[in-house]
Amino acid sequence: MHVGIIGVGLMGHGIALNILKAGFSLILLDHPGNQPDSTLTGMGAERRPSSAAIAAEADLIILCVTGAPQVEAVLTGENGVISALKEGTIIVDCSTSLPETTEKMASLVTAAGGYFLDAPMTRLAKQAHEGTLNILVGGEAEILEAARPVLDTFTENIDHVGGVGFGHRMKLLHNYVSIGHMTLLAEAAAQAADANIDPHIFVDVLTKGGGAGAALDRLKNCILTGETSDVPFAIGNAVKDIDYYREMVGDTSASRFVADGVSSAISAVAQENSAAYVPELTKLFRRK
Repeated sequence: MHVGIIGVGLMGHGIALNILKAGFSLILLDHPGNQPDSTLTGMGAERRPSSAAIAAEADLIILCVTGAPQVEAVLTGENGVISALKEGTIIVDCSTSLPETTEKMASLVTAAGGYFLDAPMTRLAKQAHEGTLNILVGGEAEILEAARPVLDTFTENIDHVGGVGFGHRMKLLHNYVSIGHMTLLAEAAAQAADANIDPHIFVDVLTKGGGAGAALDRLKNCILTGETSDVPFAIGNAVKDIDYYREMVGDTSASRFVADGVSSAISAVAQENSAAYVPELTKLFRRK
């Protein structure tokens, strides 16, 4: 299977690395937003100038871009994937996108003779490079099985969560819970710091009680030492994901009061700190 990847950022670089390690041929979109790709080209990856050029060659194409507008542009824009899609090509969208966009793009890919899986990721760039991501797959089971040899190269767990769009629905639910927990903890840590509570005591008490969990594990080093690189996820992207969740919920009967509060809290600091990593919230929420 000849693999293409569009989006070689922090996550995409790790995905590409593991695909190459497994022996697949790989072509990647040459884009200024890519992480340095000399390691990948040194392993045999080849650059292509457009999404259409990727589509003209690849049997499976992984998208790992920022969000719904970028997914639409890559697939339907000028020199986009759909303009040159080969019959039977599988599109695997690992981006964090809106389910409505996913369903629309899947129908266009299908009409052009291809297949579509939404397969957003959980975990971080470290796990992408280790080849231990989790992915949440929406789409037909038989298409997932056809794609599995490639997906297995960069994942630890593959969960088939339903039809097209369900991968992104589950991802937005996951990120809402994850970002929400970290936002709550960051605000509590900021209050503890303003109150001159020893950060080691703060962390120890939470660890022994109801505050233990993944959010504390991810922010602990920042609370104790100020180090923010453990969660290389920008506050601006966190705002985007929470607002995608709020848009997905819309005006349905499900409550979104807490999501609205999380969005308000992080949006207030994102205006001047969009590129800062989420652990920085422990400092940005402080009053002193």
